[in-house]
Amino acid sequence: MRDFVMPALGADMETGKVVQWLVRPGDRVKRGDVVAVVETHKGAIDVEIFLDGLIEDLAPPGTELPVGAVLAHVREEGTAAAGAGSLVPARPRASPAARQRAQALGLDIDQLHGTGDEGAVTLADVERAAATPAAAPAAAAAPPRFDPSSMRRAIAVAMGRSKREIPHYYLTRAIDCGAAVAWLDAYNREHAPADRLLAAALLLKAAALALREVPQLNGFYEHEAFRPGAGIHPGWAIALRGGGLVAPAIHDADRASLPALMAAMRELVERARTGRLRSSEIADPTVTVTSLGERGADAVLGVIYPPQVAIVGFGRIVPRPWVVDGRLEARPVLAATLAADHRASDGHVGGLLLAAIDRALQDPPALAGAQP
Repeated sequence: MRDFVMPALGADMETGKVVQWLVRPGDRVKRGDVVAVVETHKGAIDVEIFLDGLIEDLAPPGTELPVGAVLAHVREEGTAAAGAGSLVPARPRASPAARQRAQALGLDIDQLHGTGDEGAVTLADVERAAATPAAAPAAAAAPPRFDPSSMRRAIAVAMGRSKREIPHYYLTRAIDCGAAVAWLDAYNREHAPADRLLAAALLLKAAALALREVPQLNGFYEHEAFRPGAGIHPGWAIALRGGGLVAPAIHDADRASLPALMAAMRELVERARTGRLRSSEIADPTVTVTSLGERGADAVLGVIYPPQVAIVGFGRIVPRPWVVDGRLEARPVLAATLAADHRASDGHVGGLLLAAIDRALQDPPALAGAQP
């Protein structure tokens, strides 16, 4: 028997409330299944399970639990508890009367929880299962209420901790985006509006590829040491309607094509603003990327979201004076910024990351066709 616990959905989460279970006791679950809806200050989060087996002992809906508290138990299939925690092979056992009654009622005897000797299913267990109403459909559950003030308080706590505990350093680089803008305009002229790309997709892909070159900024600072991320999963910063901010992960962004990345960004924004993010998207961003150019900001100097060690920022692309082959021209220029944790890296490493982002944006066809 293994514990399925309330996940830590970010450094600013302390508790979560069980809104709804999407499974019933005795259901088989596998890694990655969405099994529950948990309400946090970030809204309703679809919680995925990372265990395989039969789920049991579900915490009642409405229960508020701290991070790490047990939500349910998962029993590995093919085993059953015996004695003081020992495990013996199980085959579902049931009395003949219980089997006949289950068949008459249309119940799967293998799915029933037995209370008899060594977990055997009894006739009473069958009758109890028949009398238990089926789980209410998801649509019947009242949607959790998003509380902007609660989110703002949580953000304040997390960012206050970040500024107190993390020695930030900041770097800025001006990038000539002439090649990227020209490529993007040509690409969009050849595609229907629904398939066109935003500049944000190029910026995110450039940052992801740069992090592949400079992995020292892709990961976490924990227990007085840097732990590299298992993949490049940038958290894309999204402003929520009504106030607040989330930065859920886009997994393996360095390996995604630009159209796939654009589709993922659009879908993520839609789900974030309707309060249906998944726990894996909230729990494991390895770095944060924020773009405020469309909001009119020339540049952004971010605050690191612990335990991450960096945040990459992009401002708006605007015409600026630029020297090209000794001539002064007006070029579309972007301010790319980095805030990084001095405990995990220094300005030399940060400069390498910004330079790698610059190189990626100078060659858009290669950026678009980058392979794993």
